[in-house]
Amino acid sequence: MDNSLSGSEAAGIRSDGGAAIAPVTAGERIDALDFIRGLAVMGILAANIIAFGQPFEAYMYPAAFLTDSGDPNGWMWIAQFVAIDGKMRGLFTLLFGAGIYLFMEKAWARGATRGLQAWRLAILMVFGMVHFFFIWPGDILFYYALFGFVSLACLKWSAKTQLWVGLAGYMLGVLIYAVMFTATWAVADTSFGEISPELAEMRAGMVAAIDDTLARGDVPNAAIAAGDYGTLLMHRLTEQWSEPLNNALLFGLETLPLMLIGVALYRLGFFDGAIGRAKLLRWGWIGVIAGGLAHLAIGLVVQAGGFTFYGTLAAFIGWSPLPRLWMVLGLAALLVAYAPSATGWLGERIRAAGRAAFTNYLGTSILMMLVFHGWALGLFGELNRPQLYIVVVLAWAVMLAWSKPWLDRFRYGPLEWIWRSLTYRTVFPLRK
Repeated sequence: MDNSLSGSEAAGIRSDGGAAIAPVTAGERIDALDFIRGLAVMGILAANIIAFGQPFEAYMYPAAFLTDSGDPNGWMWIAQFVAIDGKMRGLFTLLFGAGIYLFMEKAWARGATRGLQAWRLAILMVFGMVHFFFIWPGDILFYYALFGFVSLACLKWSAKTQLWVGLAGYMLGVLIYAVMFTATWAVADTSFGEISPELAEMRAGMVAAIDDTLARGDVPNAAIAAGDYGTLLMHRLTEQWSEPLNNALLFGLETLPLMLIGVALYRLGFFDGAIGRAKLLRWGWIGVIAGGLAHLAIGLVVQAGGFTFYGTLAAFIGWSPLPRLWMVLGLAALLVAYAPSATGWLGERIRAAGRAAFTNYLGTSILMMLVFHGWALGLFGELNRPQLYIVVVLAWAVMLAWSKPWLDRFRYGPLEWIWRSLTYRTVFPLRK
């Protein structure tokens, strides 16, 4: 979410099948990053739309819809699970890591230290808190900033060390998540939960906990539907205050490793064309297809089990992280390969959306308040899954419509400009 240039050409040389091509300039590198970032911020809305328009638990658990989901056999749930869920966040996290190092390249060239980046991340953390408490509790900025602080201690490592530590940390998370959430699913949804009185008692408690979990959303859901913003805000401040830290703990073994992998890939020339296009396409398609098929298999297991609470939880958090990594890296490779040819009207607007990704991310949450809160259009709990996807397409249209005309006239997106000015403690010119 930072558009700072390093001021120098990329170290890598593009090659395809061994044929050297021209060096990739810093501007071309930023174009590729912006293109990927634009698609990622659009995809994040597609992933989050259920949690915007229905209770938060409906994101994973279809029975939590306040209306008929409009997806009787769950095929749309499976399609979103395969193609969208977790992948856009993963891409965004890779790019966030790359952006941290990209920012520091320029800072180091000016004689600044990692303290400047730490101050920048502290500002981002404040934005995240405002987002969580005042706009939408699905914020990712807080724990991006939190793990960004940790990544600062790793920036002087070699790129290969960053890559291998990132991969090892991610695989540790894969193992921990799989053991934890497979165990809960096995007890709650399979005959394993019946083999002893102790397990049967545990199962009964877990089934009862489902109602307790869903009931925790009653107050905020009613406040959103009624347009009672004061009650909603007070509930978040008094009852949900710990959720940002809880989310950081839950997703930490995904977020920090992906950041380190993003830093390493940036330094190894992944975004600069140092890897041949043919190789990017080959391995990109292998990752996407293999990961997609694994996700499909998981989705079919969940479908066969009736989309239970613990089955969907296991699918999202316990079983999908490994194939998700394949897909995230595969998608990144494909987008790096295809980005240079995306030069038409749509490609330019996607790049512009990426240059203003920070504004588009927070702006989308504000736009969704206008669509769903009772003090505005009041559609919370009223739209089924297909209708919510229509909202996504309309929001994409808004995102693509405003970003390029704005950036044709101004140097930065509105929030990018505020963040940059606060980082350097000076007011930068906004208008070109």
